[in-house]
Amino acid sequence: MENKNFFEKVYLVAAKIPYGRVTSYGAIAKYLGAARSARMVGWAMNGAGKKPEVPAHRVVNRVGLLSGKHHFEGTNLMQQLLENEGIEVEDLKIVNFQKHFWDPVKELEEDFL
Repeated sequence: MENKNFFEKVYLVAAKIPYGRVTSYGAIAKYLGAARSARMVGWAMNGAGKKPEVPAHRVVNRVGLLSGKHHFEGTNLMQQLLENEGIEVEDLKIVNFQKHFWDPVKELEEDFL
């Protein structure tokens, strides 16, 4: 899969985030070997709305804040999707973030991509 561009790789990793779990832009960037590219992962997530297989609502910032919420339709769609998966959100932040955190560096094989 070496021919995949950065955004495609981000989508492949995000598609692996399990139901009821979340990860951060930075964790995905780190897994991809581009630890300083969290913002680029965010840009990739902006375009994920056209990809139903990518659960973009499960990608948040490094402290669990729903920083990408304005890219979802309606006022609270990102929060509603997370709450439907049993993740409590308060003041646009995931409650008990570490409990729900999924780290692709630990969870995925190095050669997944």
